[in-house]
Amino acid sequence: MTKNMDNMRSNGSKVDVEKRRGSPLMKLSAYVLALRPWSFSASLMPVLLGCTLAHKATGEFSAVGLITTALTALSVHAAGNVVNTYFDYIKGIDSKKSDDRTLVDQILSKDELATLGVILYCIGCAGFVILTMATNARLEHLALVYFGGLSSSFLYTGGIGLKYIALGDVLILVIFGPITVLFSYMVQTGHVQWATILYAIPLALNTEAILHSNNTRDLESDSRAGIVTLAILIGSTASEVLYALFLFAPYTIFAVWGMKYSVLLFLPLITIPEAFRLERHFRTVSKGPIPKRTAKLNAYLGFLYVLGCALSDPSKLPFIL
Repeated sequence: MTKNMDNMRSNGSKVDVEKRRGSPLMKLSAYVLALRPWSFSASLMPVLLGCTLAHKATGEFSAVGLITTALTALSVHAAGNVVNTYFDYIKGIDSKKSDDRTLVDQILSKDELATLGVILYCIGCAGFVILTMATNARLEHLALVYFGGLSSSFLYTGGIGLKYIALGDVLILVIFGPITVLFSYMVQTGHVQWATILYAIPLALNTEAILHSNNTRDLESDSRAGIVTLAILIGSTASEVLYALFLFAPYTIFAVWGMKYSVLLFLPLITIPEAFRLERHFRTVSKGPIPKRTAKLNAYLGFLYVLGCALSDPSKLPFIL
């Protein structure tokens, strides 16, 4: 009788879980979580930086251009996150211990996640079409940068899966920095300014710290799954050192620029105490929460960087005039 009662409780529990999974609120929550919104600062801050640099260099500003660029970049970024979840599950990398268990826990089906990815890419493409009408930039230049970013977001885990052959880090450094800043600048001004790539470097390095902390945390599970990341290639100890390099290199750049160009570029240094706390926690306590905490740092650092550029005298910002 006791056994029967246990079975009834178990069956009742399963029914409750199924009901929650099928509820509209649970579905909506699952879709939002699948986007990984905690990582969105990695694409939003470069957009704001490119727009700010454009305004400082030319005095031009388009609110429609900024909003549409942000929506386009966030859509492609979110689509890339969805593709990442999909292929990590398909390749058997995600498990019950994974940070993203959207498919592992069957909260969403593979088809639902794939559909979400397609919708997000469509939104991004719609944004691109609007931008072609809202900017004076040459279509071929705009298309080259946009579709380069879009294809990269897919190829990170889809197709050849650059993440799985230790090339994902290179991709992130290029996309979440130089490409996005250049795209945003181009939308506002109508022309290419390669010097914006220099301004993108601190953001790109800090964003890479998010990815690298994630890959270092998942080093053992990724290795068992048979994929190769930079963290696996260099090992745990070297990965901890590299994380510290990605974390603190931007502060070195800001310190140099603050002394040489505009004191307002010292503003991001306000966040350095948190960077020290993150590095210590990553090395001595637990790597689990570090990717999300690094993303939070990325948002604060990026905002202060953009603010510093916005408040600086244009004549003190090098390479853009």
